[in-house]
Amino acid sequence: MGSVTGAVLKLILLISTLSWNRVLSGNSYDCDEPLVPALPQASFSSSSELSSSHGPGFARLNRRDGAGGWSPLVSNKYQWLQVDIGERMEVTAIATQGGYGSSNWVTSYLLMFSDSGRNWKLYRQEDSIWGFSGNTNADSVVYYRLQPSIKAKFLRFIPLEWNPKGRIGLRIEVFGCAYRSEVIDLDGRSSLLYKFDKKSLSPIKDIISLKFKTMKSDGILLHRDGQHGDHLTLELRRGRLFLLINSGEAKLPSSQSLVNLSLGSLLDDQHWHSVLIQHLGKQVNFTVDGHSHRFQMQGELTYLDLDYEISFGGISAPEKSVSFSQKNFHGCLENLYYDGVDIIDLTRGHNPQIITTGNVSFSCSQPQLVPVTFPSSRSYLALPGTSGEDVVSAAFQFRTWNNEGLLLFTELHLVSGGLLLFLNDGKLRLNLFQPGRLPSDLTAGPAVNDGQWHSITVSARRNHLSMTVDGQLASAAPSLGPEQIYSGDTYYFGGCPDTSSGSRCDSSLAGFQGCMRLLSIHDNMVDLIAVQQGALGNFSDLQIDSCGITDRCLPNYCEHGGECSQSWSTFHCDCANTGYSGATCHNSVHERSCEVYKHRGNTSGFYYVDSDGSGPLRPFLAYCNMTETAWTVLQHNGSDLTRVMGAHPESPHVGVFEYTASMDQLQATINLAEHCEQELAYYCRKSRLVNKQDGTPLSWWVGRTKEMQTYWGGSMPDSKQCTCGFQGTCIDSQFYCNCDADRNEWTNDTGFLSYKEHLPVTKIVITDTGRPHSEAAYKLGPLLCRGDRSFWNSASFNTEASYLHFPTFHGELSADVSFFFKTTASSGVFLENLGITDFIRIELRSPVEVTFSFDVGNGPFEISVRSPTHFNDNQWHHVRVERNVKEASIGVDQLSRKTQPAPADGHALLQLNSQLFVGGTATRQRGFLGCIRSLQLNGLALDLEDRATVTPGVEPGCGGHCGSYGKLCRHGGKCREKPSGFSCDCTFSAYTGPFCSNEISAYFGSGSSVIYNFQENYSLSKNSSSHAASFHGDMKLSREVIKFSFRTTRTPSLLLYLSSFYKEYLSVIIAKNGSLQIRYKLNRQTEPDVLSFDFKNMADGQLHGVKIDREEGEVFVEVDESARRQVHLSSGREFSAVKSLVLGRILEHSDVDQETALAGAHGFLGCLSAVQFSHVAPLKAALHPSHPAPVIVKGHVTESSCVAQTGPDATSRERTHSFADHSGTADDREPTANAIRRDSAVIGGLIAVVVFILLCIAAIAVRIYQQKRLYKRNEAKRSENVDSAEAVLKSELNVQHAIYENHKEYFF
Repeated sequence: MGSVTGAVLKLILLISTLSWNRVLSGNSYDCDEPLVPALPQASFSSSSELSSSHGPGFARLNRRDGAGGWSPLVSNKYQWLQVDIGERMEVTAIATQGGYGSSNWVTSYLLMFSDSGRNWKLYRQEDSIWGFSGNTNADSVVYYRLQPSIKAKFLRFIPLEWNPKGRIGLRIEVFGCAYRSEVIDLDGRSSLLYKFDKKSLSPIKDIISLKFKTMKSDGILLHRDGQHGDHLTLELRRGRLFLLINSGEAKLPSSQSLVNLSLGSLLDDQHWHSVLIQHLGKQVNFTVDGHSHRFQMQGELTYLDLDYEISFGGISAPEKSVSFSQKNFHGCLENLYYDGVDIIDLTRGHNPQIITTGNVSFSCSQPQLVPVTFPSSRSYLALPGTSGEDVVSAAFQFRTWNNEGLLLFTELHLVSGGLLLFLNDGKLRLNLFQPGRLPSDLTAGPAVNDGQWHSITVSARRNHLSMTVDGQLASAAPSLGPEQIYSGDTYYFGGCPDTSSGSRCDSSLAGFQGCMRLLSIHDNMVDLIAVQQGALGNFSDLQIDSCGITDRCLPNYCEHGGECSQSWSTFHCDCANTGYSGATCHNSVHERSCEVYKHRGNTSGFYYVDSDGSGPLRPFLAYCNMTETAWTVLQHNGSDLTRVMGAHPESPHVGVFEYTASMDQLQATINLAEHCEQELAYYCRKSRLVNKQDGTPLSWWVGRTKEMQTYWGGSMPDSKQCTCGFQGTCIDSQFYCNCDADRNEWTNDTGFLSYKEHLPVTKIVITDTGRPHSEAAYKLGPLLCRGDRSFWNSASFNTEASYLHFPTFHGELSADVSFFFKTTASSGVFLENLGITDFIRIELRSPVEVTFSFDVGNGPFEISVRSPTHFNDNQWHHVRVERNVKEASIGVDQLSRKTQPAPADGHALLQLNSQLFVGGTATRQRGFLGCIRSLQLNGLALDLEDRATVTPGVEPGCGGHCGSYGKLCRHGGKCREKPSGFSCDCTFSAYTGPFCSNEISAYFGSGSSVIYNFQENYSLSKNSSSHAASFHGDMKLSREVIKFSFRTTRTPSLLLYLSSFYKEYLSVIIAKNGSLQIRYKLNRQTEPDVLSFDFKNMADGQLHGVKIDREEGEVFVEVDESARRQVHLSSGREFSAVKSLVLGRILEHSDVDQETALAGAHGFLGCLSAVQFSHVAPLKAALHPSHPAPVIVKGHVTESSCVAQTGPDATSRERTHSFADHSGTADDREPTANAIRRDSAVIGGLIAVVVFILLCIAAIAVRIYQQKRLYKRNEAKRSENVDSAEAVLKSELNVQHAIYENHKEYFF
């Protein structure tokens, strides 16, 4: 579908939605007429009345009749005021007052509604708010608009709280209008078939709206199918609605051609539920009771191939093959419309387009079932039984989400035993216990805490105990023995009264929370209305004639695929294997970029990256190459060299690249990065990129914009050039690409594509390899992205009145905010967003306290994190706050996170409407002074720097990163500030890497050495400018710090030798006995001072660390971070004119002691690592020279690692190296070093002697072998694994290169 067509269809869908919402409402635009004034006195009823003048008929708004309002006989939570508004109406608002001129008013209440005066339903706001706030005095009017509106005949007001100095007093008004309703009753065997006019049907549009109510949990509401497997079905399963759409498209796998959407829950509650289905092209909009699910179908077809008929209530043509149950719907349908056609009206008028099966009626039957709700663990219902019966039996139906709870208890007559029925881990257990006997116990099958209605019957008599669940008998009933048992006089359902009642009910079990109905004792049905009126039994904390169960997993607030489970009062999200954490699986456990991982101190390796944080995109696996900047490396399936022959415009070669991340994930990564690039190598022989006659592209590539791109690596978009054209180095100056020269020899156009909007490359198309001798090959490198634009994005706030403003933050149900700050101020507001009453605010309340304040309609809340140290220390601190429907929390740095649970059944929506203020408030008071960085809201980063450039008092950027991140620079590395971030300067460190944490190690072969000369001779010292200058000339060296590690098995060995022009020296050796010795001679007239460590053999092949710190005559030595010694030197206090530092064998004659001379002659065989002499790193100067250094390497010294390559670290190193070549030049990565030529030189005619021919061939073979070896050595630096196809091509290309280079040899 084209973009224009898609936009038009979406607009039609939106208009259709608005139109059908009006149809569903069934009323005019004006629906706020007062409905109570015209009602007679008989329309009002109540639970009780204080006196005749306080009767319910006096409860009209603003009336002073009687005592001026309704008041019950007793003020408690079981009282109610009911109004019958005459017929089913649409109620849009309510209003309340207290009793006129009295101290009687209601401060909070519930609203219930019903069609029949039975089976009441509780009205809820925001899917969670049950109660309404009432009055604060007797005469003011409190008005509420009901959204959504109510369609009902009866309303009931239930006071919850009232003036503590008075009693319940209430006057009411109800606003609304007439409601148009057409209903049809289907009995589970009946259905309707609508045959419509083909001309009036749109093939791409279906709009169906209806309401239904039922007590059955399963049944088909509508079905339409076609000849090729296409169908559209709406089915009720276990109280949930499923919309099934099968496109029947053969090109799609069955899992993609079938759309299966599910909405709603507990829909078998005998209350009306609204449904709207909009199918427009590929767009599907499915709405149940205001909750919508939008979906786009897969495949190429934009319509379903369906028959010109649709059935309602079942499948009217059972001979058609369907893959689901065919149970008909049993219940009522209301206001049923199909594409604007009133189906019920057609049925009532016996229209021939409607075929009726079975019995239908046009009124909705009302089964008089009375449910009862047990809302709390303290609820119970006590009913009388017949004492002394020889059987104990009871039956009922129940539904619940809880896995624990007491369902039934009854005492046995004459003995202290009893019968217990309870839920244990979601399963039913029946327990009969009697004094002096082992209890009899039964457990029933699968868990029943699934919210569905379940029926249960229990029975106990002399030798039999039984339990039947949903018609299935439980496990074999045990024998109870010969003694008779007799029923007691009371049955307790749902719980037990407190112990003060004298009951022996087992109150140790938790009370049941859920609904029951159809209760019977000894086969006698219980009249629950009589219970409600106080004529039968007694109860506590019950809601009779209503089932108040709700599905707290609908809507599902668990994000990112978290699994929702629930109890009566709350829900829980299982975030296992989602990559997210928190109460609603909102927080990503992974970082958003390799840059963030790097600044947590992580090394190169594979990491999960979540580019949008808590946003909808899932994390993906990427390789992070931690160089000075962090590179994200994303691989694809086309990394091998691909050869192309025989392609022409009518039959092009198309190479498609699929990445390890989705396109949305790739786009988020690219948008976040500072720079991205991807190398595309194109090799050609008589294969052009552009037709030079008319400029038509013959080869091109496609990026994520899905547009044809004709520029190639190293050039700019729309230039139709390659790197050589951009640089003016093409082999033929007439063309802008080497391949366009159309030569019969191999050449290439290779370079990096770096225009972010076009990356990554998803496809390459080649059409010019169909001519004789025409051939091409290509290779696409991984997508490489570096940096994170949001991580260092910052702003500096210079005045308390300054702030940045952004659009309103929308985090209605789930919101998170994270940022870094640093300041020297003692307080200030970081962020604020206001609504009418709702707000969020994050502030530095004091130097040691950060506070998160918010209000979502339940009153203001505050959560604070306090620190033992000050936050205003001009260091970066990280703040993260979150608010969702379950809780609010705040965390700062690594301090303990603080959490505030959300109030039960309180307001959940955060409704803001002002601008978002950053760094200040709308009042320009209590503004923040300092820096804010990396501000993210629900995973989206705000561009602080862009907004700061146009805002007075705020500057883009913020320096001083080294104060917080300088500790990441290790081993003497110096932190250097950058405009965005920092870097570690490892110049004077023995280590390298982004954080100076990669040691430089070397293997020393026998007789090898590294010599670092501080000066060639004494006279040159005063003119030296090298890093060693501080050791030259007349300066006295009174202190040095030496660190290194080593591994060897040879004794004796010389590890380090420092000499001076005055025959003073320091030697570090391993003696013949394996001891480590440090020998200082600071006066040539005296013997050296010797420090010996002989606690173990140091030539044991293990890695050992040595640290020497001398200050004048005091020397501190540490070995392996455990053995420490401090001595005073007797030979002197300083070096004079330091000459050189030697690692390994001493090559020149030196006037040293015998032990040092012996070790110096043997040198060192093994590994030396991270050698540091004050600010000089001799190994680094030798192996990684950044500038000319006075260092000499003798013998076999190669870079190596002194750490054994085992365990996880080895893997990390391997990974790092395998991806470390991404920044190399193009020439380093080409199969040939230069243009490759392949000529068919005729040599035979120039050769006179066969022997001479053989000699030439032999010479050529030797040269080819040399070239192949040279190529393999270069290639090994780039990759250890070369595909066989790539190797074949590269071998062939190198053979041709060798032949070309040796033409002169052939002719000679």
